Amino acid sequence: MDSLWLDDAEPMEDGLADPTAMHIDGRNYDHVVVGAGMTGLVTALLLARAGRSVAVIEARRIGAAATGNTTGKLSLLQGTRLSSISRHHGATTIHDYVEANRAGLTWLNGYCRDRGLRIEERTAVTYATTESGAALVAKEHEACRDAGLETEEFDCAELPFEPLAAIRLTGQAQIDPMVVLRAVVDDVRDLGGELHPGVRVRSLRHAKNGHRVVTDAGTVTAGSVVIATGTPFLDRGGFFARLHAQRSYAAAYSVDGPIPQEMYLSADTPSVSLRTAPRPGHEKETLLLVGGFGHDVGRTHSEGGHVDDMMAWTTRQFPTARLVARWSAQDYRSIDEMPYVGSLLPGLDSVQVATGFAKWGLTNGVAAALAMSGRLLDSPPAWSNSFRPWRGSQLGAAPSALSTNLSVATHMVGGYLALLGSARGVPADGQGQVGRAGVEPRGVCTVEGSTTSVTPICTHLYGVLRWNDAERSWDCPLHGSRFAHTGEVLEGPATRPLATPDD
Repeated sequence: MDSLWLDDAEPMEDGLADPTAMHIDGRNYDHVVVGAGMTGLVTALLLARAGRSVAVIEARRIGAAATGNTTGKLSLLQGTRLSSISRHHGATTIHDYVEANRAGLTWLNGYCRDRGLRIEERTAVTYATTESGAALVAKEHEACRDAGLETEEFDCAELPFEPLAAIRLTGQAQIDPMVVLRAVVDDVRDLGGELHPGVRVRSLRHAKNGHRVVTDAGTVTAGSVVIATGTPFLDRGGFFARLHAQRSYAAAYSVDGPIPQEMYLSADTPSVSLRTAPRPGHEKETLLLVGGFGHDVGRTHSEGGHVDDMMAWTTRQFPTARLVARWSAQDYRSIDEMPYVGSLLPGLDSVQVATGFAKWGLTNGVAAALAMSGRLLDSPPAWSNSFRPWRGSQLGAAPSALSTNLSVATHMVGGYLALLGSARGVPADGQGQVGRAGVEPRGVCTVEGSTTSVTPICTHLYGVLRWNDAERSWDCPLHGSRFAHTGEVLEGPATRPLATPDD
């Protein structure tokens, strides 16, 4: 199912000429932005406002990845983010993180106001129903107060259960992210910017006067390149080894009777997110959005089990809840908890990258756009230094990096051991399996009555894929690449589709 935002959104690709017909091969721009989510498009808008020529290249539809599947919260109270960051960083970095997100929130508030877009002010709440979660809430409260955020204890009286602990921060907000993205797209185009959805970037090569961006529709050149693709598709910089790829789930429900009006996020495991949203096409009806229940990509026994847990939790707390939409999202967390925003490689300021937003991609994404466009226009915000991908704290995060990559090695070995068995018949509908067909690795799945075979080896670094029974996709447990059941790339860092037995 599409997210609530994507299901109702008018296709932004309407009115955009076919990229191939536009002969983009050989064209030159001041800036090329790869990725048409909030981060990439706001970056493009800021550069276009400065009079620069800009092209945005997107492999799928506009907003198809994190932006179109977010819960749409804008908040400086972000669950337990500040206390998590403080385990690796000092007061200056915490201050810069808060200021960056404040800048992102302020920009979005101002943009929505200027464009007449709906933005709903809400109080953000972090709560816990377990003793361990309550301890985390206390740590977050302390971290927020130290950072100058006026959090306060809260009773959560409108919830159908009584938390053990909770804190709140007033003056936060929630949006329909695709409505905002539509306005940004229109503004980029009005300023002469180009958008090329449905075109995948394959590689980036340095040229004499800039960079050559190699795409499915030809090669373009640019003075600078911004990579805003969730996880960078380039292996240079080793970001794939410095990120945790995570999936989480969300659903929208129609509920009889009152529902909580503020924005809630639990500190417990699994985490639970709550907010409201108007029902598209029925503006007088307010829906309840439930999210969370996440896991590392490709590293769970059953993705469907996480979805079942979310739906069972909702039914327990809101017995009259009726499902309207269900979706999932992929996010990335860095090994030292701070996002990476800045040069792809040390000294290479003409290639900017943004990733590692840890499920807070709206405020962090706009902050990243402000930082990257600022660097390219020689006016970076002061707080942006703490986000640099090449920072000293990465040395302190070495144990986390080692653990991450030992886990990668374990899943690599485990995947190839799984290939020792032979493929077993035809899977039931919605199911998939990996094994061998003779000496060849084979992934077989059945979706809506049609059985498909692929070579279940990730085209990034050759991990053995696992079947995702919630989303009917092939997922890589190494670095989070995902492929449709027929083999097309859904999430990077992979850029090439899966091979099929006939290839």
